Amino acid sequence: MSGSKKKSDSEKGSSSLADQMKNSMRFEEDDPRVLRLGSPVSTLRSRMSSSNTRSTSGSSASVSGRNVSSSTSSGSRKIKIVPAGNICPSGNVITGMRCKPERTVLNDNEMIPGMYGYGSIMPGGAMPKTRRASPESSGVASSSKNNPEELNTQANEIYKKGNFAEALSLYDKAIAISPGDGRFHCNRAAALMGLKRIIEAVKECEEAIRLSPTYVRAHQRLGSLLLCLGQVENAREHLFSLGQKPDQATLQKLQAVAEHISKCTDARRLEDWTTMLKEAEAATTSGADASPQLFACQAEAHLKLHQLKDAELWIYKARMYEPSATACQSKFFGMLSEAYVYFVQAQIDSTLGKFDDACTAIERAARIDLQSAEVTGKLKSMRLVGKARTLGNEHFNSKKYAQACTAYGEGLLLDSSNSVLYYNRANCWFKLGEWENSLADSNHALLIRPHYTKALFRKAASNIKLERWADAVRDYEILRQELPNNEEVAENLSHARVELKKSHREGDGKVELVSDLEKFRAAIASGASVVHFNELSNPECMWISSVMDTLSAKYRSVIFLKVDVKQSPAIATAEKITVVPTFKLYKNGSRKVDTVTATPGFLELLIKNTFIDPI
Repeated sequence: MSGSKKKSDSEKGSSSLADQMKNSMRFEEDDPRVLRLGSPVSTLRSRMSSSNTRSTSGSSASVSGRNVSSSTSSGSRKIKIVPAGNICPSGNVITGMRCKPERTVLNDNEMIPGMYGYGSIMPGGAMPKTRRASPESSGVASSSKNNPEELNTQANEIYKKGNFAEALSLYDKAIAISPGDGRFHCNRAAALMGLKRIIEAVKECEEAIRLSPTYVRAHQRLGSLLLCLGQVENAREHLFSLGQKPDQATLQKLQAVAEHISKCTDARRLEDWTTMLKEAEAATTSGADASPQLFACQAEAHLKLHQLKDAELWIYKARMYEPSATACQSKFFGMLSEAYVYFVQAQIDSTLGKFDDACTAIERAARIDLQSAEVTGKLKSMRLVGKARTLGNEHFNSKKYAQACTAYGEGLLLDSSNSVLYYNRANCWFKLGEWENSLADSNHALLIRPHYTKALFRKAASNIKLERWADAVRDYEILRQELPNNEEVAENLSHARVELKKSHREGDGKVELVSDLEKFRAAIASGASVVHFNELSNPECMWISSVMDTLSAKYRSVIFLKVDVKQSPAIATAEKITVVPTFKLYKNGSRKVDTVTATPGFLELLIKNTFIDPI
């Protein structure tokens, strides 16, 4: 009985406590502790409808660790008893209680470290201050910051305006977010094409195709790029892949490049270097304007035509391109494309006397394509040439000049375009007193390498030994320009000039016919000269020539020359001859008189007044 009473008292106490809490949690509509969700000041106004569904008539909440629930009856305006900060079914927020609710985050993008989420309810019923939107987090910029599709769209618009670098930056951001999307790689390739970064563009297209093998646009774009690189067959494969066909302009370009490369190949096989150069240039202008192989082809043709400066320029352009994976498998002139570039580089280095660099280049070509007979043959040849050069140098240093000549000759049998071996052998001939042979080898070296100063020096010295003073003066005049402070050059030039004057004074008074521009310049470079420009086929020329013969016999210290302007157009152009006959008087290479008068008396008067008295 007492137990029942105690239990009843307990229930009564508990009921009393519940009633007290109910009374404490009843609020009128105008109570200041109630925040209406529909109010303009509410930060959750836009979420009111969704918030209202979060509580039901059977909701329960925890207050100080105890569960309390209540329900409304008809006609009653009671509000459910819930902890402060919760959302009531009526859409109101209870404030005033000091219990700390759990942190509620409604939008991760609006979170601020150390603060409640946007729209969270703070303890004590206070609402958090909303963060002011920054320019970076508002509008399109905010939404596209982490959206690869929107970044791609923006990049496309910028690309259309020609801002390739800016577009590339946006494509990079899109790829960083979504690296597996082939479209972004293909679009990045387009931006790289605009920036002329062809090899990088090829790699991007290859990546796009790897990610999406049936991506038609990537195949078409890669085909166009490979055509620019001169890889016709690889380009054709991609342009016609997946049943597609290129547009008419691309198709015509493909056919033109293929035709010119075919003709270039035939010309190389026949060693027709002029035609090879012409067809390589045509292939480049037809569409393969970024082909390192065609650049190397032009370098090789220039080398064979003894145009070394042009060869160096084109091989430099060829070496600027890093080969792509596709390029490494393509062939050019029967060897792998990359190997061909090093093959040509080795030849140029050898011609320049850079034997170590030449060996390095040909060895690299062999590592790339050991199956090419041409590459392996050149590798073997260069090694043998190197041995012959080393042996020749040893004999020369031991003053065994005849044996050195033989060793250098063996090297030249293997490589007839080696200017250094010709120069070395010319030195041996000079030491042996074989001036003609020395001169011949010097000329061979200069033919291969026109600006080879050492070979020109040996040629000039050989001409002095052969007493060919006019040629010696010409050679030393060139050397004087290249080596202005060289005392030996200055002394030899002075000696050659003196001997040239002496030879004219002791001459037979005949007028010398000059047809070579360099010899003409050498002849007038020192002393007094009278030059008669005419057409020797002209009947009047015979009479004028007799006048020149008479004057040359009378004035032995003056050089008398004649030039046939038809046979020597280079001299006529250089001296600006427009009327014949024309007479010009020079002193030490400088023109003093220019006249078209042909009377003997007047011409002799000019000689007297301009030069010296007759002997």
